[in-house]
Amino acid sequence: MAEQPYRGFVHWRQLVEWMQEDGVITAEVAEQTIARCSQAESAQPALVRLAAVGIESAAEGRPLELEQLTQFLARRAGLDYLRIDPLKVDAGKVSEAMSSVYAERHKILPVQLAATEVVVATSEPFVDDWVTEVERQAKRPVRRVVANPTDIKRYTAEFFALAKSVRAAQKSGGSAVSASFEQLVELGKSGRQLDANDQGVIQVVDWLWQYAFDQRASDIHVEPRRDQGVIRFRIDGVLHPVYQVPSGVMGAITARIKLLGRMDVVEKRRPQDGRIKTRNPRGEEIEMRLSTLPTAFGEKLVMRIFDPDTAVKDLSALGFTEHDAARWQSLVERPYGIILVTGPTGSGKTTTLYSTLRRVATEEVNVSTIEDPIENIDPRLNQTQVQPQLNFGFAEGVRALMRQDPDIIMIGEIRDLETAEMAVQAALTGHLVFTTLHTNDATSALTRLMELGIPSYLLSATVLGVLAQRLVRVLCKECRVLDEDASAQTLAEAIKPWKPNQGSYKPYKPAGCVECRMTGFRGRMGIYELLTVSETFKEQLQNSCTLAQLRKQAIADGMRPLRLAGARRAAEGFTTLQEVISATPPLS
Repeated sequence: MAEQPYRGFVHWRQLVEWMQEDGVITAEVAEQTIARCSQAESAQPALVRLAAVGIESAAEGRPLELEQLTQFLARRAGLDYLRIDPLKVDAGKVSEAMSSVYAERHKILPVQLAATEVVVATSEPFVDDWVTEVERQAKRPVRRVVANPTDIKRYTAEFFALAKSVRAAQKSGGSAVSASFEQLVELGKSGRQLDANDQGVIQVVDWLWQYAFDQRASDIHVEPRRDQGVIRFRIDGVLHPVYQVPSGVMGAITARIKLLGRMDVVEKRRPQDGRIKTRNPRGEEIEMRLSTLPTAFGEKLVMRIFDPDTAVKDLSALGFTEHDAARWQSLVERPYGIILVTGPTGSGKTTTLYSTLRRVATEEVNVSTIEDPIENIDPRLNQTQVQPQLNFGFAEGVRALMRQDPDIIMIGEIRDLETAEMAVQAALTGHLVFTTLHTNDATSALTRLMELGIPSYLLSATVLGVLAQRLVRVLCKECRVLDEDASAQTLAEAIKPWKPNQGSYKPYKPAGCVECRMTGFRGRMGIYELLTVSETFKEQLQNSCTLAQLRKQAIADGMRPLRLAGARRAAEGFTTLQEVISATPPLS
């Protein structure tokens, strides 16, 4: 007589028996697990209960985590496994497949509503009495996938709450649209926003922030389009679509955020800047910089999120090699002079500067900054915002700071000759000056200053060093795999005329897993090109040597070009050669 297929909710004992049968755990571990789980009753799902016990895997000798147990259950049931990625779930659409009450009662969650099927996640693959009803309501077949019960419970609450809030906000927005012309005129005169403080809008904004923090986003883009609004997150330098909302709700979201950022809610014709402080799920204070811009379909809003972990990053965490970290540290310990950080927008210059300033800002030192805008407020620094409308720019700011008895000055950016002259003056009078430029490499920063009008003899007397940098994505350590197709010849072509170290190239490539959202990358790191001004370099600078000659001398003094520094990181398995090539200028 054939064995009857298992039906009903999975009991933890049954899971232990199956794992022993399949060789996932040993008989001894099975007995220990049964003894430990039998000591106390628990209302937790079987998977969560076993994950808490810490069952040792026979193959790896390590405790099986919840995801590994879920994957085993999916294999046993013959269904696909899914790690729910909220960035890939259209919460508004899937909430149409069933009610939140129905989803909670059956402990299921729709994760995709396609034209041909409904994909529903469950942690109980042997319970399917709900399938017929869902297929009838959705008018399409159901495909079941297995996900862990913790994620199902969490995202069921989040997705349905979000969809409810958007519908509530849309309903509120609808009342504004249907209002009479006279009411709208009065509303515009009063400056009041009918739906900015609506409970649905408040909930959507709160969800948006917490979701962004959870997903490690660096920027939130709220973008109006012709028919609807689009919300996107920038994660590891790449934008990801998150949610689409009706145009009326988009306007309400923007108004709510502008209100919290103390911006002019009524003014929509000119760009505005603002700030908001809130807290992430861990209770840490998060600061966000807001920027609005009028577009063809309304105001676009971008929120830059400042990571509190930046404050505790050391040089190795930023991406410095031991070689460059030692040289950089020796520069920032100098009593006076100019240190330049250069690179395009979004290359991590601000992170490097703030991380460095926080370490030199001791109680014995007065560190003052002049910025546009102040990107991250820190109590250890005396920070000043430029105000062009009051004729208070970088040059005026540095001039004022010079009368404030500073030890270290940070100038947000050198944009003109006057600011450059003030930086040189500050360095000549015994101050350590940090500042930034936008150039492709370190050597070009010096020629750029000479083009602005700073004599070479002043540069040789004041500039201590120039740091050029770029950001590259870091390979996910959980899923990276050796790239068997890559060859040393590819590396050699990328770093010509330099020669790679034989046998040191062990390239990895992205594979994709649940931890990195199948991208193969998780986080970013800096690659650096550090020029230190030696006596020989000063002589060449004053003798008006060419850019190529200056670069050759900088390399002789220990500078590793950006492309070469990135190739070393690729050879060490931190990133890929393709990432490095796309981020760095070619070697000359």
